Amino acid sequence: MELRQLEYFVAVAEERSFTRAAERVHISQPGVSAQIRRLERELGADLFDRSARTATLTAAGKAALEPARAALAAAAAVGQAVDEVSHLIRGRLTIGMVMGCTLTPLFDALAAFHQAHPGVELSLLEDNSDRLVEEVRAGAIDVALIGTATADPEGLEALTILSERLVVAVPAGHPLAKQRRVTLRDVVAHPIVCMPPGTGLRSAWDRACAAQDLQPEITLQAGAADAIAGLAARGLGAAILSESMAASYRDRLTARTIDDAETTALLALVWRSTSSPAVRELLVHARQAFTGPVPSGR
Repeated sequence: MELRQLEYFVAVAEERSFTRAAERVHISQPGVSAQIRRLERELGADLFDRSARTATLTAAGKAALEPARAALAAAAAVGQAVDEVSHLIRGRLTIGMVMGCTLTPLFDALAAFHQAHPGVELSLLEDNSDRLVEEVRAGAIDVALIGTATADPEGLEALTILSERLVVAVPAGHPLAKQRRVTLRDVVAHPIVCMPPGTGLRSAWDRACAAQDLQPEITLQAGAADAIAGLAARGLGAAILSESMAASYRDRLTARTIDDAETTALLALVWRSTSSPAVRELLVHARQAFTGPVPSGR
């Protein structure tokens, strides 16, 4: 039994697909299948039910999954212990990033980290914030940049990068553009364009409305600020954005801070407290990169 066989087994179990597992471990799908078959022969039991469209664990596979994860974690811990003594950082680091984000300081931090630690393989994945948080909790992602409405996601460490008020952005001729002060009740009287559930900005918006028992009419949803601004500019609804997002579209939209929306939209890095030396070192570079002005992105 080899560690790589256990790695492939865990990858297939978590991805529920031999093809996606092969992409994750960077070898061919036949190679993954062959190693899993070899492992099954050594164990004397099938680990996966291959009759379904997805790779489903058998009873034996379910029993083997946690010990396999533990064995891989133990092997990684041995490598980390040696690396820390010799002041080397190696391995793989998976970073999550909320969809539609173009946050330059994060890219600067990754570049600085890569230059300092070329032995670490970096991968970057995009998803919505809720799924990124779950992936970090599960250990599939090491650190993630998320949009959130809370500064302390349960069970995770967090570094707040940005905290901003919610704003509504509308074309110049819109009734809200003529008001000097705008409240939540003013905003929900109009059709709304905002980000979908699972994003930090939407969580902040939903919390603010729930606090006043308001039920807005969500006419359109989009996962990128450019799309939201484009829809609002064409009169399809009032856009809900953060302050820095709205500032990017001042040439075509008038932004008004929502005075009584007390929930702020946060941008934060999150990671598990049991993180590796590579994560700790990346966070050092991230803190340095984010000491300057932060451009818009969510």
